[in-house]
Amino acid sequence: QVQLVESGGGLVQPGGSLRLSCVASGSFFSINSMGWYRQAPGKGRELVGEFTSGGSTNYADSVKGRFTISRDNAKNTVYLQMNSLKPEDTAVYYCNAAILGNSGTLGYWWGKGALVTVSS
Repeated sequence: QVQLVESGGGLVQPGGSLRLSCVASGSFFSINSMGWYRQAPGKGRELVGEFTSGGSTNYADSVKGRFTISRDNAKNTVYLQMNSLKPEDTAVYYCNAAILGNSGTLGYWWGKGALVTVSS
């Protein structure tokens, strides 16, 4: 069984910074892709940033230049550095990963989410 656990959410003032972390644990062969989504109150879930299976990165236009995704493959961890935060960044941030199991099956996993609130 695979688990994704996020940490690092919280309350921050506009213009501030936060860093989210997501660790993948359990028994699996490899991580194919990993990234972050968010869901604001009353809205659908949207991509924030991700590492694709080819190793490139994608970002939502709304966060380009402010958010940076990075990873530590040895720790099965992906990070989201969020700078110049705005009230509209307030959302629950979810970690997502496509993971190749030991049986050769590709599975898609979600964390439980980390709440980020940007408010003065």
